Amino acid sequence: MKNFLDYASKKYYEGNPVIPDDVFDRLAEEHKYDRVGYSVQHGIPHYYPMYSLKKCYVGEKLIELPSETIETPKFDGAAISLLYVEGRLVMGLTRGDGKRGEDITDKVLHLSSIQREIYKHPYPVQITGEIMAKKSIPNARNYASGALNLKNLSEFFERELLFVAYGIQTSEHSSGLNETYTQDMSYLHDLGFHEVYGLGHVLEKEYPTDGKVIRINSNEAFDRLGYTSNHPRGAFALKVRSEGVVTTLKDVTWQVGRTGVVSPVAILEPVKVGDATVSRATLHNMRYIEELNLELGCEVEIIRSGEIIPRVVRRIN
Repeated sequence: MKNFLDYASKKYYEGNPVIPDDVFDRLAEEHKYDRVGYSVQHGIPHYYPMYSLKKCYVGEKLIELPSETIETPKFDGAAISLLYVEGRLVMGLTRGDGKRGEDITDKVLHLSSIQREIYKHPYPVQITGEIMAKKSIPNARNYASGALNLKNLSEFFERELLFVAYGIQTSEHSSGLNETYTQDMSYLHDLGFHEVYGLGHVLEKEYPTDGKVIRINSNEAFDRLGYTSNHPRGAFALKVRSEGVVTTLKDVTWQVGRTGVVSPVAILEPVKVGDATVSRATLHNMRYIEELNLELGCEVEIIRSGEIIPRVVRRIN
């Protein structure tokens, strides 16, 4: 299963996911999978690591943070880093595995929402954020992430993309330039960036989100808490967990999608999930069936992904 999740993570960051986010989250939690991103074979190191956020869920025990916190939208796009030296943008990288990413400098230099120059600093400055597409675009997150893998620059420039910043770091200040995170966001706003705090609550009306980010406002307090191998201890992602329901897998049939791809469908003992009765659910592909070790007659957990599409997320042992 961890090999499958490695594969699913790679496809997700390439903009071609094989399973939905909430299904990935369920499987990752069940199998204690906590790797960040995916390894880039010929990647370039980020000037500062790009950590992921630990996930917490509404209605469950949350991480207790020992200082004043703020809340920002958690935008659903493709995370990147921008490196400025003596005030000039010199490199843009995809997230990759958080330590190394792919070079996308040729693309980010031509995005109008990314500044080519900022105020000069005595140390290199790294700005992190998300490349996003509007909710009105089908599969907006994949549309944005997939754009970063395009080989044809003219095709990339035709896509409607926006960069929104959520972090700034220098050698002098590991978590920000100012005393507080909100001051850092105001600074980014003054530089001409869209940012998650001041503009974030406006942008989330048009751009997709997948939860909230809860973060300690004081950069000093944030630094004192430090990091695990994957996550900062001074922030976490707050998400809503899709409610799962257990039923029996009675049969598997196959259907042809609009693009001609043949995929398996679970035939289930009818069960109420939310406000709908579910008797069928997607199984994605044969590899997914094998990784979950599904058999006819076994009990499975069902969720409605995005409160719409029924999906099998695990076998109940």
